[in-house]
Amino acid sequence: MFDISVFSDPNTWVSLLTLTFMEVVLGIDNIIFISIIVNRLPKDQQGRGRTIGLMLALLFRIGLLLSITWIVSLKEPLFTINLPFLAADHGVSGRDLILFAGGLFLLAKSTTEIHTKLQGEEESHEAGNYSSFARVIVQIILIDIVFSFDSILTAVGLVDNVLVMILAVIIAMGIMLIFAKMIGDFVNQNPTIKMLALSFLIMIGIMLVMESFHQEIPKGYVYFAMFFSLGVELLNLRLRKKVPPVELRDSRFD
Repeated sequence: MFDISVFSDPNTWVSLLTLTFMEVVLGIDNIIFISIIVNRLPKDQQGRGRTIGLMLALLFRIGLLLSITWIVSLKEPLFTINLPFLAADHGVSGRDLILFAGGLFLLAKSTTEIHTKLQGEEESHEAGNYSSFARVIVQIILIDIVFSFDSILTAVGLVDNVLVMILAVIIAMGIMLIFAKMIGDFVNQNPTIKMLALSFLIMIGIMLVMESFHQEIPKGYVYFAMFFSLGVELLNLRLRKKVPPVELRDSRFD
């Protein structure tokens, strides 16, 4: 099924490294979301939730890579609508619907998380831990689907060999598994970083909704804004290291 002789070509290795780097960059928002959502679980389940979330993302990406023909077909318009803020009729494809739904989900989830942290509303934990774990996994699955489409469409645009794509995704996911706990702990231990991460997710949600209407925002601008804001906040953390940080309400189990 796969021709491994392509790895005798140096260009294949360059493509593999490039795509792996892109997959890691595109996976940062997924790690942020997973880190925040698994924080609602008991501490002894957070590691398992984080690992399951990332492994599901890996399975979705590999499954989609093996269905590239179907992925490409999702870009074909299903129907056309006329919107006043668009110059021409807008053809709505399956990809557009997925991006729109995923963007709204991110916006709603991130806004709710910010409201919970600032207002201090407690979640109802009358249900058992297993149902709570299931709810978290379902939310991770929903957002993994959206992020997987974004990741795979990028891969298809950069490389034309499915084996190279799959290897890049596996390597990138391995890197993310190694650093996911470190990133998650850092985000959860620093309330201002957590709020910044939630703001990033809102920005990504807006970007997904706009992309569903074919209004492309260069991702370079988005990631530059994210890393610039993060850099400024890291400097602020160093300046405030002798001052107790602001405590935000945490809704996870104790």
